[in-house]
Amino acid sequence: MKKSLITASLTLISAITLLGSPDSTKMAYGNTPDGTAVSEYSLSNDNGMVVKVIDYGAIVTEVWAFDRDGRMADIVLGYDKLEDYIAVTPYFGAIVGRYGNRIAKGVFEIDGESYTLAVNNDENHLHGGLIGFDKVVWKSEAYSNKKAAGVKLSYLSKDGEEGYPGNLKVVVVYELNNDNDLVVKYEATTDKPTVVNLTHHGYWNLGGQGRGSILNHELTLNAPYFTPVDSGLITTGEIIAVAGTPMDFTRPKRIGSRIDADCEQLTFGGGYDHNWVLDKTGGGLTFAARLYDPNSGRQMEIYTEEPGIQFYSGNFLDGSIVGKSDATYQYRYGMCLETQHFPDSPNKGHFPTTRLNPGEVYKTKTVHRFSTQ
Repeated sequence: MKKSLITASLTLISAITLLGSPDSTKMAYGNTPDGTAVSEYSLSNDNGMVVKVIDYGAIVTEVWAFDRDGRMADIVLGYDKLEDYIAVTPYFGAIVGRYGNRIAKGVFEIDGESYTLAVNNDENHLHGGLIGFDKVVWKSEAYSNKKAAGVKLSYLSKDGEEGYPGNLKVVVVYELNNDNDLVVKYEATTDKPTVVNLTHHGYWNLGGQGRGSILNHELTLNAPYFTPVDSGLITTGEIIAVAGTPMDFTRPKRIGSRIDADCEQLTFGGGYDHNWVLDKTGGGLTFAARLYDPNSGRQMEIYTEEPGIQFYSGNFLDGSIVGKSDATYQYRYGMCLETQHFPDSPNKGHFPTTRLNPGEVYKTKTVHRFSTQ
């Protein structure tokens, strides 16, 4: 049997072993170059669904879900080994912050004081900088009850880290419940005014990781508007209606149907890499997106308290990355749906604010609901 098949079989056996009740188990996952131990947590529910998380980068390394015929597959891109996550990686499965997405030229102001951030995306700041939340070891603890299994991760981002002001205490919880919901909860406090925009950077392929492109997936976005970008993928500040453009996913559309359309916005990244403005009528969880793979029947719905969602169509995957089970990740073999505040909000005063003050609590939640049809 080939190594890749052995690896997949062992993982599936592990998933089946956990079948029976919500549970969270912990095991060693390796050590960072400085000797810090990294742990892996396996979360399972009564239905046999399994999610695996490591406390390096708060990374979701595996999500095992059933297709319409009852067969399981791992539907997120990633690696088999810690050292690959530590090396150059496109943020597979991680929590990114302090600020997910881009801040133009790595500069913003608070109360007239200018802050200069680490620049790591041409001239701009991306996903927290050179050593963002995806590149640190979080404190972690598991829990489980009759309805769900989870892991709580915490990290202290010190004043001045990557250029950000304030000591920021962050807590992220991943929870898998018996409704097949993967819930991500975020909470943060600060001792100085700062900006915060946390998100989970999972790469999804509902057909199974390494099993082809996402172009045949059908996507729905509950978003009548989007925020266009310039050639550096920085938001221009405009908020434009999607109607009549290739950005319109208000009804289910095959992702590949218009990804090569003659549209100025799509030329910058060779596809989709934009923030959509969600149709929110109030606080609390709002339906944001539905992703469906007609081949496997797997479906993922996303509900969030955030005002926006970034759809990235895997434009920069180029076949140079070998992922789990020796799978080569070719062009558009995975896609991201990152719930968030808008990119470059600290420099766009009319966008929803990302400012966090002392005495306030940053608190938000996103739910990924899995099913078949």
